[in-house]
Amino acid sequence: MVPLLVHRLLLLCWRVFVRHRCTTSPFTISPLTFSADELLAQLRQRQFQPVYVLQGEEPYYIDHVADIIEQTALAEHERGFNQVILYGKDTDVAGILNQARRFPMMAERSVVIVKEAQAVADLESEKAWPFLEAYLKNPLASTVLVLCYKHKTLDSRKKLGKLLAAKDTKAAVLTSNRLYDNQVPAWLTAYVRSKGQQIAPQATAMLAEYIGTDLSRLINEVDKMMLNLPAGQPIDEDLVQKMVGISKEYNIFELQSALIRRDVLKANRILLYFEANPKASPLIPNLTLLFNYFSRLLALHQLPNPTDADWTRLGLKSTFARKDYQTGLKVFTPERTRAIIHLIRRADGQSKGIDSGSMSDGEILRELVWLILHPVPLQAVVG
Repeated sequence: MVPLLVHRLLLLCWRVFVRHRCTTSPFTISPLTFSADELLAQLRQRQFQPVYVLQGEEPYYIDHVADIIEQTALAEHERGFNQVILYGKDTDVAGILNQARRFPMMAERSVVIVKEAQAVADLESEKAWPFLEAYLKNPLASTVLVLCYKHKTLDSRKKLGKLLAAKDTKAAVLTSNRLYDNQVPAWLTAYVRSKGQQIAPQATAMLAEYIGTDLSRLINEVDKMMLNLPAGQPIDEDLVQKMVGISKEYNIFELQSALIRRDVLKANRILLYFEANPKASPLIPNLTLLFNYFSRLLALHQLPNPTDADWTRLGLKSTFARKDYQTGLKVFTPERTRAIIHLIRRADGQSKGIDSGSMSDGEILRELVWLILHPVPLQAVVG
């Protein structure tokens, strides 16, 4: 009986202490918009905000920031009573706020992370609005509330979006946007260097073109390669081909090179490989890569004397990345480049069943390659 009374007395004293601390320690932040690097720098210094709203189309940074908070805000022995993970489809605003208003038990803070917050049915409803507004304007100092609003952003025209921009809202906002294609090589190079490794320009270009702007997949592939690298050896083109599963001789990059150099024999060998191995080289990603090449080529045609800044803006910073474009400028006129872009769009429509009849993916790509290599007037193809 006595130990139980002592335990209850200690718990009551702790709650009084926390309540006093929450009401006498004013927040020093105003609603702020942070970049991912700024937030991560704060978290490394164990500086936590009372509310985080992590939103945007690029899920990598949303997940990464939330994971860092989950791993570092509390010691492992404190998490059982003081850390709660909720999922948007399984909760509502009332449930989130009930958890956020709980005082920590024998810890400095409590953590409430709402994953997939975009699935919270009443997040922007009129009924829940007054309660959400009241909390965001006066959150509990001992709680770290994290809302992971993935694949889109809160509508700035609606109440919640307006509230996050208000001066009296105690929230840190991160908007994680997808990178543009031309931003991927520089981002990827910086990421690899941050891990104490180096990556060759050829490897960077290949990963950026083959994987695109999916940061989670890029990081998975790069991390996998770095685990297999001897100390001091950079990631090169051969390692990318080996680890990412790109055939050294028969891949979309070699096909693109064959088209630029008008090497009909090599192009047909690659097409035969693609048809025999459809899973290794699906049509849609191949069309995307060809479209990106000819779109950039058309942009370069509009610049008679492109400067280094022009090349960089198109994501072609290295000499290696520029090589195929410099050749392409000599081979394809602006008019021909426009026609090829139209043909690639036509092939994309055919891959979705538009005017394709019973053509297979291999046949669609074979026809496209033939039309690129043989300058048939566009009117004869589409007319």
